[in-house]
Amino acid sequence: MTVEATAYGERRAELLVRPGMSGPDRRRSLADLTDAWIAGLFADADGAATGAALVAVGGYGRRELSPGSDLDVLLLRPRGLADRSAARLADLIWYPVWDAGVRLDHAVRTPADARRVAAEDVRALLGMLDLRHIAGDVALSEGVRSSILSDWRGLATKRLPDLQAAARERADRAGDVAFALEPDLKESRGGLRDATVLRAIAASWVADAPHAGLDEAQRTLLDVRDALHTVTGRSTDRLVLQEQDAVAHHLGLLDGDQVLLQVGSAGRTIAYASDVTWHRVEQAVITRRGRTRFLTGPRRISATSARAPLADGVVEQDGEAVLARDARPAQDGVLILRAAAAAAQNGLRLAPHAIDRLAAECPPIPEPWPAPARDALVSLLGAGSAAIAVWEALDQAGLIVRLIPDWGRVRSRPQRNAVHRFTVDRHLVEAAGRAAALTRRVDRPDLLLVGALLHDIGKGWPGDHTEAGMVVVADVAPRLGFDARDTETLVTLVRHHLLLPDTATRRDLDDPATVTMVAAAVGTSELLDLLHALTEADALATGPAAWSDWKAMLVADLVARTHAVLRGHTVAPPLRLTVAQESLLTEGQLAVSIEAAAYGLEVTVAAPDRVGLLATVAGVLTLHRLAVRGAETVSVGGSALQVWTVLPEFGTAADVAAVREDVRRAIEGRLDVTDRLRRRDEAYPQRAGHSAPPARVDLVPGASETATVVEVRAHDRPALLHRIGSALADAGVNVRSAHVSTLGSEAVDVFYVVGPNGGPLSAAEARALAERVRAALG
Repeated sequence: MTVEATAYGERRAELLVRPGMSGPDRRRSLADLTDAWIAGLFADADGAATGAALVAVGGYGRRELSPGSDLDVLLLRPRGLADRSAARLADLIWYPVWDAGVRLDHAVRTPADARRVAAEDVRALLGMLDLRHIAGDVALSEGVRSSILSDWRGLATKRLPDLQAAARERADRAGDVAFALEPDLKESRGGLRDATVLRAIAASWVADAPHAGLDEAQRTLLDVRDALHTVTGRSTDRLVLQEQDAVAHHLGLLDGDQVLLQVGSAGRTIAYASDVTWHRVEQAVITRRGRTRFLTGPRRISATSARAPLADGVVEQDGEAVLARDARPAQDGVLILRAAAAAAQNGLRLAPHAIDRLAAECPPIPEPWPAPARDALVSLLGAGSAAIAVWEALDQAGLIVRLIPDWGRVRSRPQRNAVHRFTVDRHLVEAAGRAAALTRRVDRPDLLLVGALLHDIGKGWPGDHTEAGMVVVADVAPRLGFDARDTETLVTLVRHHLLLPDTATRRDLDDPATVTMVAAAVGTSELLDLLHALTEADALATGPAAWSDWKAMLVADLVARTHAVLRGHTVAPPLRLTVAQESLLTEGQLAVSIEAAAYGLEVTVAAPDRVGLLATVAGVLTLHRLAVRGAETVSVGGSALQVWTVLPEFGTAADVAAVREDVRRAIEGRLDVTDRLRRRDEAYPQRAGHSAPPARVDLVPGASETATVVEVRAHDRPALLHRIGSALADAGVNVRSAHVSTLGSEAVDVFYVVGPNGGPLSAAEARALAERVRAALG
């Protein structure tokens, strides 16, 4: 390594740990230090004599060097410099950089080559728009920069659609910075790449982005990336869970949640600016009869522009909802909600200049809210998915927190749960959007929509989110103008928003105590319908793992039975078994069938009932690498029927014949499942994995009058059900029915067990059983 490279490395290392040097100042200083070194290499190679120029592009061109950043460098050679001479000059620069262990992204191009590459490769274009001279012929550097910028402006109307398509593909692939548990700070929607795209659009003169908070948001993401590179020692843009606490400590924050909170808020600002900017681009580039018209100057609204009325004080113009000329925001606080509702109901964007005026001029809405304000909120939420963009626009302007101050506690708050795909606040808005499609099923759509919006509001406070949410909603609802009775209904929706899914998937619906408990909790059919719709909206807004046809069927079954009880009628349980399954249960013989299902495979096992049957079948499924996503078991007389929903662990189709034969062999005692599982585990290396919390095993008092109910919550892993079933079998209890569900990586399994006498266990026996299961999972 050369003396110069050694000196650069030492100065760079000192700069990265210098007290008080961080953020933009450190990034600029690192770029300046690197410039001096690279310029020195160019001078040592006598580059000036060749007429060449050395330029920085991309993040280096913007002086945004993080500790792990590559150096994006371009050597521009004049037309008269021979290829061999240019290659020799490049080697004299590149090799010392490589010898210093610095990552280098390099190229040698003529001005014509640089223009051609920029015209053909939109990603290369983004980097070269930030071209910055380092050494050599300044006129050559500036000429290339000017020509690329001129080309971009001249062809922007043709190339912007490609840039937009690339941004959408990237968002589909990398997700959202604002909502991901492990965001990609660069590639995700709302990330640093989008900030670069916004600069490129502004440079095209076609449209400009909203500037409020944009520079601060980009600076936040760059600071977090600096910290991530520092604590990991790697060049990475993915903020993975295991690094978030260390990054927080480096930034002086409390924990990883605080990092995600800042990253999420920054990502939302950039994403919102991107949405607005692309909308402006679409307005500015108008295609008619195959010809594109480019609007070069500022977009002006003429006095003769068509303005279609939408609501009092709100009109449509150029595809946006704007304020009418006679609107008086300073005298009309409700105009914020009325304009938002009008925009959402008509599928329009609320114009940024209208939002700015509303934020600056509208007074607070009197409390309790008058009926028009409450109606406008319900109308906004009732627009469904169209409400989400409008709500986000209001939120970016600080208007949501002004309207509902408690919203600030959940804004951009992360949820460290793989089942949830959104932050708390976005989940609530998504739930309200989903609920909008279900309003025909309830007597009070307004309570459904507002209940969906507020059902998890308690996650912004310490302690149990349901209990906290009840307190918050009891305070918020009257301020929104709801009377005492409606407020109580909203509080009850929050109290019981998990009642139906938890009961349907974890309790025996054939046990009279189950439905009696639900009926007593909800009290009325009207509230039951609201909870049913809220349950579906909540699950759909959570993520794919939270809702399925199977869960929907169970919840609907529970609701139907509860409705019957609330009406004072006793009805026979609806048939949940097919005719073929009922036949198998009646015959009491061993039978195994495997069929394709909407979600993986459905494995049906009918066999003479005996202790340990559940563990045996679960073990066979594990041997064949079939992950259990759900299961229902029932015992009638001396027969048992099990219906399993399984997925191949690695996407490979199961050998149906082999599974069927091994189930038969295991039930008949010809296959030692436990031994096979043990030998398979010993044959594979053990990996540490992540530190999952210990399993929880609870006895559920009062859940059944005829059985002891055991609930197990554990991190899902191979052979989990086999372990639980074996522990139950070793205790000599029989599983009368089981309700198994796997949500993401967490399993929630409920077992109705009876002792040798066919009845519930004694209190001492039940406690001993729970301890045995805990030990098996330890």
